[in-house]
Amino acid sequence: MILKNIFLSLGIAVSLGLVSPGLADTWTVDQENSQLGFEVQQGSSRLTGLFGSWKASIDFDPAEPEAAKISAEINPATAKTGNAQFDGTLPNQDWFDVSAFPAATFQSNTVTLVEGNSYRADGTLTIKGMEQPVELDFTLEITGDTAKATGTATVNRLSHGLGAGVGTDTVGDIVSVTLDLTATR
Repeated sequence: MILKNIFLSLGIAVSLGLVSPGLADTWTVDQENSQLGFEVQQGSSRLTGLFGSWKASIDFDPAEPEAAKISAEINPATAKTGNAQFDGTLPNQDWFDVSAFPAATFQSNTVTLVEGNSYRADGTLTIKGMEQPVELDFTLEITGDTAKATGTATVNRLSHGLGAGVGTDTVGDIVSVTLDLTATR
């Protein structure tokens, strides 16, 4: 009878919202100490760059990665490589076409623990209105209320219509997107 009353009380508490399942922590990215970048083969060397303006929304609990929600919005007009010629072409129609597509987005679908502090976020990357699946592999170190995440995703630029008129012997088709984030909860 006592056990029955405990289950009944627990059922009432859950239905009234007095007891709820664990909620993921909401993390705020420290923009001053975080970077979102990219790297691609250009001729015989590697070209690296950074996005100057982007924001991310992160709800994540390492104990329940499957409940995570990660999204980002990137302003492609702020992509800079330090190469004036390349930087001048990035906003144009053949590349990011920023006048028609002022934002690129990432939305996680699932997040899984790979091992230790390594995770994989399977999601959708949208650039120039073209949605493509992407895997973001990242490591996460949490100390108190501060998290440090570093990760990489591999993107085929041609699948997003980026530089379609530029041969892969000039600019490689595979782009590594890199992140180095610091966030607090």
